[in-house]
Amino acid sequence: MSLKNQPNQQNADKIYETERLIIRPMSLEDGDFILDLYNRPKFIQYIGDRHIKTVSDAENYITNRFLPQFERLGYGNYLILTKEGNHKIGGVGIFEREGLDVVDIGFSLLDEYEGKGYAYEAALKVKSIGMDDFGLKKLSAITTKDNFSSQKLIEKLGLKFQKYITIPDDNEELMYYETE
Repeated sequence: MSLKNQPNQQNADKIYETERLIIRPMSLEDGDFILDLYNRPKFIQYIGDRHIKTVSDAENYITNRFLPQFERLGYGNYLILTKEGNHKIGGVGIFEREGLDVVDIGFSLLDEYEGKGYAYEAALKVKSIGMDDFGLKKLSAITTKDNFSSQKLIEKLGLKFQKYITIPDDNEELMYYETE
């Protein structure tokens, strides 16, 4: 294993920037934001109900889901903040998902920040982090058949539709995309 691909705490603390955004690893201080984002109707409709009902639930989710992947792989779920105003607007990340052989890029924004190009800007940066900094050869993405804005963004990122799949513990058929 090359040094480039070895996870370390340094990567888990790294802050990235784009023209308009700051992208940093999710942390416990983001519990209130995760509680809000993960309970938005669009999040529940398109991504699913994660049963996060309190800030404590959100902090536990961060501790048990996000932080272990950062510790193990060096990448994971990042918070998206605007440079102007330092507003927490969404999450973007590369995830290991049960039922997928290729790590999955995913994103979600607060409704009021959709349609401004933020998700694409953040996802493009995280895609380059995964491929350039961590040497990932392929990325996948999954989305529901009715989430047309995500389908467009996934395709704009250079992923191509491959097939329909179902992942463990979910009976909904999802669209599966992969980089070529």
